[in-house]
Amino acid sequence: MRKILAYPLTVLYFICFGITLIVFHPIQWICFNVFGYQAHKISVDWLQFFLIRCLNVLGTRFTFTNPYDIDTDQPLIIVANHQSMYDISPIMWYMRKHHPKFISKKELGRGIPSVSYNLRHGGSVLIDRKNPRQAITAIMKFGEYIENNKRAAVIFPEGTRSKTGVPKPFQTKGLEMMIKKAPSATIVPISINNSWKMLRYGKFPMGIGNHLKFTVHQPIKIATFVDKQELIRSVEETISSNIHP
Repeated sequence: MRKILAYPLTVLYFICFGITLIVFHPIQWICFNVFGYQAHKISVDWLQFFLIRCLNVLGTRFTFTNPYDIDTDQPLIIVANHQSMYDISPIMWYMRKHHPKFISKKELGRGIPSVSYNLRHGGSVLIDRKNPRQAITAIMKFGEYIENNKRAAVIFPEGTRSKTGVPKPFQTKGLEMMIKKAPSATIVPISINNSWKMLRYGKFPMGIGNHLKFTVHQPIKIATFVDKQELIRSVEETISSNIHP
């Protein structure tokens, strides 16, 4: 019965999702080209808010637990496990005061209203996964951007999404480069639970009635760790130990 109900709700969700992307695309364009970065950022923030509200159509609930008062006058590296594309909007909305930016595959930079425009113009970085040299160079420049502008880089070190919620081992190369290029940054570990259930049936229908939980853990100043590998292991253990498939 649950899966049967998911079919019409998924259709309704896709309609709301598509309308939201189409409406916000020209809003972003006007904000960016007429008023500049700050106005564009505000438009992107509200895009995330409405994308989250679209998911409410599916009975999706969100809990974002962050007991820490994290200073905005510093670069951040937000490190999280990755379960689905629905990890992204809640992080962008609830961490919006830190200006979160993402490392995305270059294919997402074209063809998706609102999303592609923001990836190209909002400060995120697009990498070619088939070209390691380009990817490394882009991530290094991204780290320098985060360091110089005191913004937040969001990294999913697992590399690919976990389809069952079970955490995958970290692929640490990108995170190592970010730590090197943004040495004054604070790492903010986040554990994400239940996001994978949105795609438990595949892309259609979507899972319904899920409670997505995001837990922010103790922020860590990179400078407090001499051994950066130990730092990465500590972050991975913190995140993984708080995931409940």
